[in-house]
Amino acid sequence: MRVTRIGGPTAFIDWAGWRILTDPTFDPPGRTYSFGFGTSSRKVTGPAVALDDLAPVDVALVSHHQHADNLDDAGRAGLAAVGTVVTTVAGSKDIAHRDVRGLRAGESVRLIADGRPDLTIAATPGRHGSVLTRPIVGPVAGFALTLDDAARPGLWMTGDTVISRRLRRHVRDLAPEVALVHIGAVRFGITARLRYTMDAREAVELIRLARPEVVVPIHVEGWSHFSQQEEAARRVLSSAPAEVAERVRWLPLGEAVELP
Repeated sequence: MRVTRIGGPTAFIDWAGWRILTDPTFDPPGRTYSFGFGTSSRKVTGPAVALDDLAPVDVALVSHHQHADNLDDAGRAGLAAVGTVVTTVAGSKDIAHRDVRGLRAGESVRLIADGRPDLTIAATPGRHGSVLTRPIVGPVAGFALTLDDAARPGLWMTGDTVISRRLRRHVRDLAPEVALVHIGAVRFGITARLRYTMDAREAVELIRLARPEVVVPIHVEGWSHFSQQEEAARRVLSSAPAEVAERVRWLPLGEAVELP
């Protein structure tokens, strides 16, 4: 598996012939985006790899469609060239695409292509903030990907989520080979100390539960509403117990790295 960290939540995975893109964000930096109800954020860095340089893309995993830091204008337009889009049920109703699959947590879809192992994509639970903010921020999902009938996922992306009892139960001993863990501790001034994604401390707990072989932190730079940027997250994760710290790989932006 070769993983390229592109920026924000966006990563590209080349795995057993499958070319997979997560949460496509390819707009240039400098723009401020509204997130509704008086919230906004500025994109401060652009993608480390151009979308055209990744073609062809077989599958795009969209954890949620509501926010530009996970699906921006260029990313949405680029979905037209993607074979299959897998997202939430709400996302499947909003994203115009010839083959879009909407999943609820616990549901899965199996993709088949000549010359490649079957790819099963299962949705994992996500909660994009507190219980009370769900009507505002909308649904979100993570995705666990398995080749053929393997006993455990080769890849898991958490999506934008905080820790919840449901997530803890679902991912306990999931044991993926590689986990893309969204952190950043998203906050907005208007909602004070409420967080909409994990900080690195919460990520430590999730890693201990899920037991991935390799953890790739993403969704930790590039936007002004990430209250915990990469340098601060690195300090927390590097000082975690060895069972966690030794699993973490900080991938350089724009460089394809063989994992695990």
